[in-house]
Amino acid sequence: MSAFPTGIERGFEAARRIADAVLLEGYVLYPYRASAPRNRLRWQFGVLVPPEYTAQGGEHSHQRTDCVMEARDGDRLAVELRFLRVQRRTVERVTETGGFEPVEQLELADQVLVEWDEGVVEHIELLVPVEELIGEGVQRGFRLPGVGETELLREDGAAVGRVVRRREQVDGLVRLTVEELPGPYRAQRLTAVVENASDWEPPRRASREEALPRSLVCAHLLLGLEHGRFVSATDPPGWARPAVDRCRNRHTWPVLAGPDGDCRVVLSSPIILEDHPKAPPASLGTPYGATEIDEILAPRTAALTEQEKPEEARGADERAAAVADLAESVPPELPERLHGAVRGLRDATGGTAGGERPRWDPDGDPEADPEADPERDRVLVDGRSVGAGSRVRLRPGHRHTGAHDLFLDGRAAVVEAVLHDVDGSVRLAVTVEDDPGTDLWRAQGRFRYFQPDEVTPLDGAEPGEGPR
Repeated sequence: MSAFPTGIERGFEAARRIADAVLLEGYVLYPYRASAPRNRLRWQFGVLVPPEYTAQGGEHSHQRTDCVMEARDGDRLAVELRFLRVQRRTVERVTETGGFEPVEQLELADQVLVEWDEGVVEHIELLVPVEELIGEGVQRGFRLPGVGETELLREDGAAVGRVVRRREQVDGLVRLTVEELPGPYRAQRLTAVVENASDWEPPRRASREEALPRSLVCAHLLLGLEHGRFVSATDPPGWARPAVDRCRNRHTWPVLAGPDGDCRVVLSSPIILEDHPKAPPASLGTPYGATEIDEILAPRTAALTEQEKPEEARGADERAAAVADLAESVPPELPERLHGAVRGLRDATGGTAGGERPRWDPDGDPEADPEADPERDRVLVDGRSVGAGSRVRLRPGHRHTGAHDLFLDGRAAVVEAVLHDVDGSVRLAVTVEDDPGTDLWRAQGRFRYFQPDEVTPLDGAEPGEGPR
């Protein structure tokens, strides 16, 4: 039972459904058998390993969340650290002498049990007055002791084997500090650091499998204010942007996660999300996301053999069994709700409010906006008019582009089209000049996209000519 105030707990309850999707991302993958190659390398997100293992494994032992908030007098901060703790499961069978011996798999009447790493959900909760966090802040350590348990397996009343489960000791640390920010608005920067504090000294060339039972897996934070509010790290108001730009998030990213636009709750997770993420209304349960992947998941799961579904899937993990059971129970109308679902509408008649020019949607039908002409439209860049045929120097920025575009920094490119998106932003579709595949890209209508502030005009850009 949570000790958080009712208002915070209500916000956390709504955010936990999204947090659970983060927690179980990639927990078990199709075809949901422990023996499947894709289920041999697991736990890809938010793994905080023991500090001494970072030099060997290349993974991190901590994560840091920075966010801007507006706490009120007497406000309290609620913190819920959630992660999976690896529980190593081995199977043994009964010997002729009545003892037990380890085996790779144990075949029972209704399932096939194999060695497997199960995930146990752990929660660390803190409720601290904000005023105590100013300055040196608050530091809370925690220890989860190692435990072991044995489950005896029987068939027809006779013992046939046993399952042995073992969890190693896990030590961690949560550090919270608050810094008052200058300016006309009363705002603070909250820093929340989660660390693996294990003193485990790995042997030379220790494997990742040895480090995982002592790690915090899929670690993420829920942060809540009793009365105040948080500021979006993705789309902050103008007054808060300088403070947000100085935030340093490491191995995690905070988003507003309160229900119905409530800004009192933040989810900081190793998977980047948008503000106020929601589970789609067509979702039937945790294993489903109600996106196009569900259309693949249901028929693929149905294609598993009768041995694979009830025996191997259930023998791998109860969560794997839940996916198989859920796929079998999908009503016939669900694929219709998933396929081609309309998530939003826009005016495609050519008219827009306030007499603004209609925008061309590159992912939609360009004929819906007859006044827009990507091949003739132009945009001002550094006082020069840039349009189709203009040469530019690419200067991708970290804020707008992906990692692959950063490799193109300094390369010359040709603008193929000026695209006005439905949200009013402008993008330049370009082809790289010395790319040997440029003609093929152009023939297929495939381009790279950059914002106007990510290019520098070269020759071919006309000075002083405004956009048409």
